[in-house]
Amino acid sequence: MIFKKDEELDTADRSGPVAQAAATHERREERLMAENEGGEVTIVGAGARLEGNVVSAGSLRIDGQVKGQINADGDVSLSPQSQVEADIRAQNVSVAGRFKGNILVKGKAVLARGGRVDGNITSKTLVVEEGGIFHGQSIMDGGAAQAQSGAQQKPGETAAKGAPADQSEQVKVP
Repeated sequence: MIFKKDEELDTADRSGPVAQAAATHERREERLMAENEGGEVTIVGAGARLEGNVVSAGSLRIDGQVKGQINADGDVSLSPQSQVEADIRAQNVSVAGRFKGNILVKGKAVLARGGRVDGNITSKTLVVEEGGIFHGQSIMDGGAAQAQSGAQQKPGETAAKGAPADQSEQVKVP
């Protein structure tokens, strides 16, 4: 069956609230990434397994498995079926699948319902939707700019010049 990008899927093909939520999330992420990057989105398909460095001049959507490093000039979206073990550097990141590693973004990191992050997130904004699981440390605001410029921040160091690191940002879920 072939669908156009904005075409709705038949409800018979995707039954149940989880499948419908996944399809809605996928369409929303594609639309947002296309708006931000003028329509260029690289897709790693559901059957694909990549090991090594993935570099994208635009946005990237991962439906399959990736192990290594991910660098994107645009946004990175991990779909509900994705399994990624990597360090990600991008403008914005959305995680709806399983992710292990560190995320470093200039803008927003979103952990969607059903998504799981095991690692640290450095961003200006962090959104954890109900049902998302986050094991790690969040470094917000000034930390994103420092990390993008190549400065490595260690736990307990100041997040911004003259300001102590805010330990209340650390979120651990058993």
